[in-house]
Formats: sequence, structure tokens, C-alpha cells
Amino acid sequence: MNELKFETSPYLLQHANNPVHWKAWNSITLANAKENQKLILISIGYSACHWCHVMEHESFENEEVAKTMNKHFVNIKVDREERPDVDAIYMKAFQLMTGRGGWPLNVVCLPDGKPVWGGTYFRKNDWINTLEQLQELYQSNPEKMIEYAEKLHEGIESLGLIDGKSTDFDIAILKSFLEKWQKNFDWEFGGYSRAPKFMMPTNYQFLLQYGHLTKNEKLLEYVDLTLTKMAYGGIFDTVDGGFSRYSVDVKWHVPHFEKMAYDNGQLVSLYANAYKLTKNELYKEIIEKTTSFIEKEWSTTEGAFFSALDADSLNTKNQLEEGAFYVWTIDELKYIIHDDFTLFSEVFNINEFGLWEHGNYVLIQNKSLDDIAEKNSISIDELRQKKKNWEQILYKTREKRPKPRLDDKCITSWNAILLKGFVDCYKALGNENYLNIAVKNAHFIVNKLWSSEGNLTHTYKNGKPAINGFLEDYAFVIDSFISLYEATFDENWLLHSKNLINYCLDHFYDEKKELFRFTSDLDEALITNHFEIEDNVIPSSNSIMASNLFKLSVYFENSHYEEISKKMVSQIIPAIDYPSAFSNWLMAALHFSDYQKELAICGKESLFHLKKINQTYFPSLILSGSEKKSDLPFLQNRFTENETLFYLCQNKMCLAPKNRISEVYKDLNY
Repeated sequence: MNELKFETSPYLLQHANNPVHWKAWNSITLANAKENQKLILISIGYSACHWCHVMEHESFENEEVAKTMNKHFVNIKVDREERPDVDAIYMKAFQLMTGRGGWPLNVVCLPDGKPVWGGTYFRKNDWINTLEQLQELYQSNPEKMIEYAEKLHEGIESLGLIDGKSTDFDIAILKSFLEKWQKNFDWEFGGYSRAPKFMMPTNYQFLLQYGHLTKNEKLLEYVDLTLTKMAYGGIFDTVDGGFSRYSVDVKWHVPHFEKMAYDNGQLVSLYANAYKLTKNELYKEIIEKTTSFIEKEWSTTEGAFFSALDADSLNTKNQLEEGAFYVWTIDELKYIIHDDFTLFSEVFNINEFGLWEHGNYVLIQNKSLDDIAEKNSISIDELRQKKKNWEQILYKTREKRPKPRLDDKCITSWNAILLKGFVDCYKALGNENYLNIAVKNAHFIVNKLWSSEGNLTHTYKNGKPAINGFLEDYAFVIDSFISLYEATFDENWLLHSKNLINYCLDHFYDEKKELFRFTSDLDEALITNHFEIEDNVIPSSNSIMASNLFKLSVYFENSHYEEISKKMVSQIIPAIDYPSAFSNWLMAALHFSDYQKELAICGKESLFHLKKINQTYFPSLILSGSEKKSDLPFLQNRFTENETLFYLCQNKMCLAPKNRISEVYKDLNY
């Protein structure tokens, strides 16, 4: 019997009518496999995954395939977004077996859950043949499978762990990392010289920060090139805002069309910080369009955010097709744009450069509006208005099409990423609506996702929280609450952060490894512990925690927090081989450099000055302050009635308080 109809995950529900006897990942299912000594088939994907849908249609909806799977296997479907812990363990196994990764991820395991085989997408006949061969081997030579599983399990336990304990490091090592890293820079389209192209927001946050702190203009030029080309490319939905997950080509043109919450939350933070430094109007446009998209398509009445939009949507033949909602034919565009079509075509490359396939165009820019306006002898203001009008017309036309499917579960970590994104946009642009959205989401997290027992939950849907939280949930919530404090000086957000970090130290921290496990010690154990270390499209939860601990050590003058943070950073930095895979660790390392500074603003005008400071790019500055006397350790004895004072500190030494912000700005410049 297919049991997925009892689940709430949109991805699992998509498979609820398959003839395969799917089970959900739970203790009952796993115990049943052990009791009956049947092989386990674990199939992992997510709702916006195009090839997951293809394999479902070709194989999992097929009676012949289902017969093979049901006869020989306990079949478990997993939403990787609901269970990132399960996905991480079996992805490690797959990478060890094949050197590759990706979804759908299909893994066959022994009855105890230890993997023996892994693959991704298979056509129907290949899938049946593979499963039958595995079952035959299990029947004829189980000892061989058990021996292989044990060796693979040893590899899984060691994969990704850093050897050795923490050691001192010189911050100058970052310079040598950059020398290696920049060999992969694409100086034509930005990003890295390869396809497909993922946006990797944390990489550019670090490069922006390090380029600014070290006055490396070449590095800043590269970041600007990358952000500009991403904004120009089809990977950004210029019609309605929001970024797709990645580009299949080197020029950011044709995306894999799904839109993910974690990408867009991080990218608005990145563009907000870049705007603070450059005041580039293009960056502001990206921020405003993307936040508008998020607010319109993903916001709930409770203040939460949904997870994703699918890559697939119904085409004119009423069939699911990747990108159908977003692409245009030349005849459509001529009909919609009318007399301005020639100019429109120059802006959005309705030509060979912008053609995708089957006569479909994906809008892409490759020239600035200034250059196009000059060439066509019109004012830049007129061209900007035309572009805005075109996009509005296209939006109204596109809204009549069937929309991509929505993944309407709320994930705690992704909500926190979006929360911080709105805070960063508020800091950069001063738009109070952004702050209101962020505060509403923060209250949703506190009231709906944080239990009375002290733990966070990982998902929320239909008014119900579910699944005990993972380290990523705590890491990103703490990070977002600290950011919210730095925008408001509301100390409740710091107190919440402290409570959450203490909970993590009790239930996630491994003193021997000096790192945090991905799962709580209150959860049922998987086949091995997972320590998330590498920064990927989403930074690792351990690198976020290292930074959280340092910041809270400043606010609460807690040397224990600082010691743990330093041990974590000191363990990782000397062992780095590929710096692009540890960019958030590099930002954490900057906390232990001379670039790190702290500023306390105490007095009745503190919030006024806070708003001004937040609009300037000070990436290595921790902000604190209060309009009245505070018990926060970092602010104690710093409030004076009828006067606003600025206390700038570095390496636990503070300058004499100043009462003029202009003097503080001088000290903040490196």
C-alpha cells in the first residue's frame, strides 16, 4: 500500500497515487525492513526537481516497475528538504560510490539501512534491470553485499571530517587562498568558468567583504561583473523578480527554472550589501523586484514563507514542461510589444544571443541601458520607463498562463534566511515595509516553530509544526535574530539567540570533534553522525554557528562562546584546500583579525544614527546600542542621560567615547 497520502510534503504527495508501495521515512518503516530482512530502496528528491518528475512519470507511475519494486524492496520516499539529515548521509554514500551527486537520488540499502548501491535518474527498463540484479545478488551472495556495505560505511563516517585539532592560523593565509581561487574567475560573464553555473551567494559575500577590507579593486570589479551579469541573465526573472536555482550555460541565460527560497533570501542580502557599497541602481532594482516577488508569491498570513516554485508548468498542450511559464516566442512578443519591438529586441536580445530552443526566447540583457539609450538617441529616463512598461505588459500576459506548482511547506532555516534577507534590504534602503515583514516572520518563528521544551521544529504546514529541528534551523534563526537586533536594538532578539545557542551546546555540540552535529542527540540515530562543514549554495551550519558564537560572545562578554568559535575556525582554516567551498568559514575567520570592530551607540538618538550607519557598508562591524540604560553586558555603564555617545572597540580595547558620528566614521574606515 502507498502510504504517502498521509503525508503533508508536496513532494511526497506528488507520489501518493503511484502504484509503488511507498512508505515514509520513520521508525516503523525501518523496523519493518529489519524484521522482514528486505532490501530498502530509498528515493530522495524535492518538489521543484525536474528530473524527479521525469523519473516518476516514466518509472514510478508504471505498473511493471511497481511490481518489481513492491516484490523485492521496502520502498521509502524522502523529501530532502524535510529530511536534510537523511539526504546528507546517503548523498555522502553516493559520492563515495560514484564521485558524483544530484537528484533524484536513489539508494539501495541492506535491511539495517547501510547503503550498497546508488544512482540518480534511470529510464524504465534500465531501472527494472538494475533492481532485479541487486535483488538476485542479495539472494545469492549476501555476504558480498554486507562486506561492501561495511567498507562503504567506514568511508561515510570519515568523509568530510577534518583531521586533527584546532591550530593557530595567520589571517594572511586568506591572500594565498585568493590567488588559487581567482584562477577560476570568468571575466566575461562573472561567476566561474564552467557550466552549469550556480550563484553561490556566500562566495560573493566573502569576496565583496574581503575586497572592500583590503582595498582590492580588482576583486570588487569581479564581484560587480558577476552581480551585473546575473541581474542581466535569464536566471533573474526581470518580469516579476526572483532568481532561478542555476543556469545551464556560462552566460547566466537559460535557468533551471525552479525558484527556491534559500537562493532568493541570500541573494537579496548580497545585493543589499553590494548596494550599500556602490549605490548601483541596478542592484536596487533587483532588491525591489525580488522582495516584491517573495512577498506576493511566498508570504503567508501568519508571516511565514513558502519554500519554492516548480521548474515545470503546463504548456499550451496542457502538458508539464520545464520553463513553459517563463519563455516567449517571437510572434508573441511582436504582438504584445507592437511598435517598440525593435527597441525591445535590442534590450532583451530577441536574436540569436537570446534564443533558447524550439523557437523559445529567454529574456537576457548584455548591454547597459545607458549604452542602448545613447545608440538610439533617447534619454535614459525614457528607456527606463519603456522597460518598466514592457515588463508590466509581459507580467499581465504571463499571469494568464498556468503557474508553476507551489511547494507550500515552510522550512524553518529557509524562513530565517529570508528573514535576514529582508533585514538586510531594510538596512540598505531604509524601507520600513521590509523591517515589518522581517519582524512578523521572527514572531512566527518564536510563536509557531519554537516549542515550550526549547527545541525548534524544522517544518510547518497546515497550522502544524513537524520534525525536530536540525542544526541548520538553529544556526540560521540565531543569525537572523542577531541581524534583526542590529536593525532595531531590541534586545529580545539577542536573548532569544542566547537561549537557542545554549540549547545547541547542550544537544548538538561534540566536545571531542569541537564541532556541532547536524542532528540533535534527542533524535533517533541514523547510520552515522553528520557534521556539516563545507559551504555550498547554502553555507554550512557549522560555519554559521562559529560566527554566531563570536557575535554573542561580544554582546554577552562570554569567553566560553568565543573559545568554541575560535576552536572551530582554527580547526577548519588550516585544512582548506578549495577556498570556494569554505567561503563562510573565511568570513568567520575575519572575526579573529584586526578588521573586526564593535560599535556601541548609547543615547536617545541611537536608533537615528543606527539607521544611517546601517546604510553604509561596514562588513566587519558588530553593532549594539540602546536608547536607555541596558543590562546587556556589552552596554553596561555606557548610557549617559541627555547625550548620545559612540563607543568603538577592537580586540577588547575601546576608544574614548565620542559624541559626533563624523568622528566615528573616520575610525571605522580602514
